[in-house]
Amino acid sequence: MQRHGGHHQGNSGYFAWRRNLSEHDGAYDSGMDTLLYEVKDHVARITFNRPDAANALNMEMGRDLMHASIRASEDPAVRAVILTGAGKMFSGGGDLKSFAAQEDKLPAHLKEVALYLHAAISRFVRMDAPVIAAVNGSAGGAGMSLCLFADLVLAAESAKFTLAYTRAGLSPDGGSTYFLPRIIGVRRALELALTNRVLTAKEALDWGIVTKVVPDAELQAEAQTLAKQLAAGATRALGAAKRLLHHSSSESLETQMELEAQAIADQARTRDAHEGIAAFIAKRPASFRGS
Repeated sequence: MQRHGGHHQGNSGYFAWRRNLSEHDGAYDSGMDTLLYEVKDHVARITFNRPDAANALNMEMGRDLMHASIRASEDPAVRAVILTGAGKMFSGGGDLKSFAAQEDKLPAHLKEVALYLHAAISRFVRMDAPVIAAVNGSAGGAGMSLCLFADLVLAAESAKFTLAYTRAGLSPDGGSTYFLPRIIGVRRALELALTNRVLTAKEALDWGIVTKVVPDAELQAEAQTLAKQLAAGATRALGAAKRLLHHSSSESLETQMELEAQAIADQARTRDAHEGIAAFIAKRPASFRGS
C-alpha cells in the first residue's frame, strides 16, 4: 500500500532522489533560501529563516514552503514534522514591504503567494506524518495561520498570537477562516478577525489554539522529544486518524462511521497493525516502521 499522497512509479531518477533523502540523516541542503530543512531521527525540522524580516512570508518563502511540504510528504524517512522560526519570532505574517512594492500588481501577486502557501498547508494537513508547530515569539497574520493547521502546537511562554490581517486592510488567508472557527467557535474567531486581539500563550492554551505552553528555553527540546515520540508511532494509522478527524465536521454520522470502517480495515493490512496487535498480546513495546 502506498503512503497517502502517492509515490510515482517507473522513474529511476525519482527513486534515486528518494533514496538520497531517506539515507540522509542530519543537515540537508535543500536549496531553499528562506527555510532551513533538516531530517534527523525521522523528524523533518523546517525553520522559517528570515529572522531580520520577522520571518515574514514573501513569494519566495511561500514557494519554498510548498517545496518543503512536498519533500517531507514524499520522503518515507520522515515520520514527524516540526515547524518553527529562526530568531525571536515564529512569523510576523505577510511581508508587507514586499507587498507594497507591487503597487498595482499586488492583487495578482497575492494570488500567487496564496497559491504556494495554500498548497503547502494542504500537503502538511493531508500527509501521514504529524505536524508540530513550535511557536517561539509572535505568530501574527499568516504566521498565526501557519500554526493553526498543525496537529499539535507547542508555544513558548512569551509567544503571542494575533490575526492582524484587517489591521492592514486585508482579509485572512492561510486556512485561518477554516481552522479557527473549528478550533474556538465562530464567535471567538470573529473577535480575533475583527478586533485583532492579541492572545498570550496562556490565553491561546485556554482557547484551545495551543496544545501546551512550555518555558522559552525548553521549547525546541520539548518539540523534538514530542516529534521523536510521534515518529516512533504507526505513521499510517496516525495519518488515517488525522484525515478522519478533519472529515468529521462535514459528514453525517453514518458516512463518518463508514469512513472509519474503511480506514481501520485499511490499517489492518499494514505491517504496523500486525506488529501493534502482536506487541499488545505479548505485553511488549511495539516496534513500528511506518509501513
